[in-house]
Amino acid sequence: MLGAGPAGLAAAWRAARAGHEVTVLEAADHVGGMAASHSVAGVRVDLGSHRLHPSTARHVLAALRHLLGDDLQERPRHGRINLAGRWLGFPLETRDLLLGLPPRFAVGAARDAVAGPLRRARRDTFAEVVSAGLGPTITRAFYDPYIRKIWGVAPTELAGELARRRVSASGPADIVRRLVRRDDARGRTFLYPRGGFGRISEVLADAAVEAGATIRLRAPVSTVTVSDDGVRVGTADGAEVTVGRVLSTLPLALLARLVHPASPLDVALAADRLQHRGLVLVYLVLDRPRWTEFDAHYFPDLDVPLARLSEPKGYRDDPEDPADVTVLCAEIPCTVGDETWFAPPDELGDRVAAALGSLGLPDATPVATEVRRLPRVYPLYRPGFVWDLAAVELWLGELDRVVTLGRQGLFVPDNTHHALAMGWAAADALGSGGCGDDAWDAAGWATARSGFRSHIVED
Repeated sequence: MLGAGPAGLAAAWRAARAGHEVTVLEAADHVGGMAASHSVAGVRVDLGSHRLHPSTARHVLAALRHLLGDDLQERPRHGRINLAGRWLGFPLETRDLLLGLPPRFAVGAARDAVAGPLRRARRDTFAEVVSAGLGPTITRAFYDPYIRKIWGVAPTELAGELARRRVSASGPADIVRRLVRRDDARGRTFLYPRGGFGRISEVLADAAVEAGATIRLRAPVSTVTVSDDGVRVGTADGAEVTVGRVLSTLPLALLARLVHPASPLDVALAADRLQHRGLVLVYLVLDRPRWTEFDAHYFPDLDVPLARLSEPKGYRDDPEDPADVTVLCAEIPCTVGDETWFAPPDELGDRVAAALGSLGLPDATPVATEVRRLPRVYPLYRPGFVWDLAAVELWLGELDRVVTLGRQGLFVPDNTHHALAMGWAAADALGSGGCGDDAWDAAGWATARSGFRSHIVED
């Protein structure tokens, strides 16, 4: 197994339990990938805002409840979004939409709803798909600036598939139906482990080791050599592991550079075009118990540099959290190598605090600032990306012994519960350890992969 994020660890645990000999190689010094947790000023924080959604598959959720016990808490969602110059509760509720938005916005949205059956997407771009489904009012006020901020390009420069993955409502009537569902208690709750979201990966890693798996940290993969009788995986320290099959959660572009025999030039170029937008996480340490009553704030406006701000202490009830300190986590989308990516922590902290102050929010001047940088967060679904993705996957399929899964391995923007489901399915495709190294349920995995295409991201 290459990579110790949620998908890789879930697959490793399930495969080890089934009797397979499993080795997990992870480049970092910790498990969890982008779903890991760490401590800032004594507060356990995540790499951005993470929640386990109630829509998690029942069998996966049952296993996590067993592993985490009472530490897996059900929590009320209590966020808000700055939309059309107003603060609305998030997830959106019917009352807020009816009473909280400016009259012009409400009239425009109502007009769009009436005209909805007449609209059609002229091209398969994010802009056209969303505008055809939800109407130009909502598209202009929220999705246009949001997409430009997150992905760094106009919605017209992104494929319609991103809209189908990211926008769960297909039209105004669908929005109303979803809002009604969200107005009940289940629609406004989430699951979160005491001690941080990274506890999910940590308990999966512990369970995998207990089942017989080996997890090697600080072991970046340097080569993946495929032959008729197995796969040799080399690491940067010169070690080598020989296995019957590799399950990889590595980014496809990276995997394509590591595999031998080398990919054809057209496949290598296709893999390089599967790019991501990055994220800088700015942690503001405040010398007070809490900043606000809200667990998260959302900022679609382009004039605000951050897209989301979370306060980890609001996500859980943890007696281990210090009483007199809180930490805010600001998410600033960027492109690797740009000015934001290289900006020093204090400058980023001041930038975030000033932006929050300009919106009339409480003072967020930090007593300390820490920064983490994530290079591959938002997959760039440019028009035509499906052909590049298909070229890479077809080549890997011909190698037979290398299987990809997870957010990076499948080039998808999915949630953690989706990644966990991928890990479960991959382990199931391996069968039992008594079937031999070459046993692989290709048909079962193909069916699972087809189901993954229906995943819709939940915020």
